[in-house]
Amino acid sequence: MNFMKSAHPLHLAEVLAALSLATDLANDQPFETSLRACLLATELARAAGASTETIADVYYAGLLRFVGCTAFSSEWAGALGGDDNVLHRTFAPIDARRPGELLPAAIGLGKGRGLKERVRAVANFVTEGPSILTAFAASNCEAALRFAARLDMGAGVIATLGQIYARWDGRGFPANLAEESIALPARILQVARVAEIHARVSGLAHAQSVLKTRAGGQLDPHLVKVFASEAELLLAPLEGPSVWDAVLARAPSTNPSRAGIAEVARAFADFADLKSVYSVGHSTSVAELAERAAKLLGLDESARANVRHAALLHDLGSVSVPAGIWEKKGALTTAEWERVRLHPYYTERVLARSPLLSEVAILAGAHHERCDGSGYSRGTPAALIPPDAMVIAAADCYCAFLEARPHRPALGAAEAVRAMRAEVSQRRFEAEIVEAILEAAGHERQRRRQTWPRGLSDREVDVLRRVARGCSNKEIAEQLSISPRTVQHHVAHIYEKIGVSTRAGATLFASENDLLGWVNDAP
Repeated sequence: MNFMKSAHPLHLAEVLAALSLATDLANDQPFETSLRACLLATELARAAGASTETIADVYYAGLLRFVGCTAFSSEWAGALGGDDNVLHRTFAPIDARRPGELLPAAIGLGKGRGLKERVRAVANFVTEGPSILTAFAASNCEAALRFAARLDMGAGVIATLGQIYARWDGRGFPANLAEESIALPARILQVARVAEIHARVSGLAHAQSVLKTRAGGQLDPHLVKVFASEAELLLAPLEGPSVWDAVLARAPSTNPSRAGIAEVARAFADFADLKSVYSVGHSTSVAELAERAAKLLGLDESARANVRHAALLHDLGSVSVPAGIWEKKGALTTAEWERVRLHPYYTERVLARSPLLSEVAILAGAHHERCDGSGYSRGTPAALIPPDAMVIAAADCYCAFLEARPHRPALGAAEAVRAMRAEVSQRRFEAEIVEAILEAAGHERQRRRQTWPRGLSDREVDVLRRVARGCSNKEIAEQLSISPRTVQHHVAHIYEKIGVSTRAGATLFASENDLLGWVNDAP
């Protein structure tokens, strides 16, 4: 995948559009909700006579609008009932300054949890609701600003993202902004967001009523009038065959950013890792380790770049799981565990949406698969898992061992090494990949021998020993967690290297070169 520093605007739009799907997951909204709001805001900006520069700011700020939405997940989940995703969905359609809308939403807090937890969540909101919502807005805005600055998105986009919770009447965040002191793109995005969610859920007439009620309070009254006069035309693109195509077709001709895929991937890695206090910094650690191991394993520069980008983005789907589950100290319920099991699937689906990112989608989505088929979300056997994906999976596993989890403390370095080698003995990872991971992490690599005769590799010696002991290709494949076809290729290469054509000749070569001293059923 080549996404150069000076990316074409369409490429940047495509990547940000795909990654906006992850923000939909975090907000517990249907896929393309952010794209729909971005599209509507862009159309509204044109209808309002905004300049080309303003329209571009609306477009890119619309794609990035919720990039800070994981910033307050742990705090919100702890204060208001555990499922921060549902909290996002609950408060999305309401005007938090209107008691008639706020109180019914507050009563629903903690839904699905025990009575004691629900009562605590509602009580916390009644006593601390305003301060909680202000802290939520401040955290989201600060995170969004930092992400946008890292992506070099330009002053207009950055300013807009810092004002997405501002209100026309000055009762939003930041509190010192009101009316036209709020950036025009931020005001446009506010109207588009309210219009999109209410039109999608309850129809245009209801959306029009909500906008009229909020004009002069939450929303710019002039922009509400513009929407009212052009509503059907503005909403028409949202009803077309592909919102995705419609959004990309409206990508501005100018590029506000010099960021490439490396910067975008790193920013969204941090977005995913903000979901829980236990995952902060995890994706970056996995990417750095996997890339070093990939080099040790002989992967070329292009393959190593794919490994790094896939590793940075591997946990995007984790934002679909509430922070209350990630941070639960006790055993997960069957339903909770099922949500955890699906997060690699969501990672793959988000990345697969973009042709530019689809190359790393399978690598990233396989980070919990195991060679023995015991992994998730698909339980894919070794023969169907790309080797590069298993490098990421092993790096993810090693980093997780070194990190504290709610149910256990972090393992020490020696414990992590033992745990990883236990994964090998249990046939969940290949020895060659795990040893590369451990060497990349600074541990002494467990080597059986530095060099083998006739240029044989470690894996080829593994196969040769089993051939010499009379194992069939199928038996060797099962013992080494590889496919019989791969074994067949190894045998052919071995015979060519050592100059034999029969098992007897291979056995004698192994004996003559003292290659029969180490063998067991584990790789």
